[in-house]
Amino acid sequence: MKTLIIYVSIYQTNTQKIAKVMAETLNATLLEPEDVDVNTLKDYDLIGFGSGIYYNRFYKRLRNFIKELPVFEDKKAFLFATCGHNEMPSKPIEKILAKKGFNIIGKFSCFGYNTWFLARFLGRQCKGKPDSEDLQRAREFAESLKG
Repeated sequence: MKTLIIYVSIYQTNTQKIAKVMAETLNATLLEPEDVDVNTLKDYDLIGFGSGIYYNRFYKRLRNFIKELPVFEDKKAFLFATCGHNEMPSKPIEKILAKKGFNIIGKFSCFGYNTWFLARFLGRQCKGKPDSEDLQRAREFAESLKG
């Protein structure tokens, strides 16, 4: 299965750590949105989209990239994110991907080190995240996509 993972990771590289583990497990190509040749997307069987979550949304560079994609026919995809809270706010991006012809076959999220200034006061910094357990869960999630 030919797989591409498109991700945005900034500040603490939390998402990059997860993306690399998934790419190794899936033998996937790993690219940032600006490096993707949209014309080659048709050649992939599975495409992953991931970023950190900022103000309850996927990072703007990834959202803009997805909004500009052409429409595909029943293209398999998965989502992943690192965030400072328990749930990945994926509904808005799932709706856009559905309109672009993507079928979401899985979602993964874990805590990431949160540098937002109020996180310290709210007890949500998640220092040391993602940790080895998170990386193992990411590996297992990626394995599950192979079937």
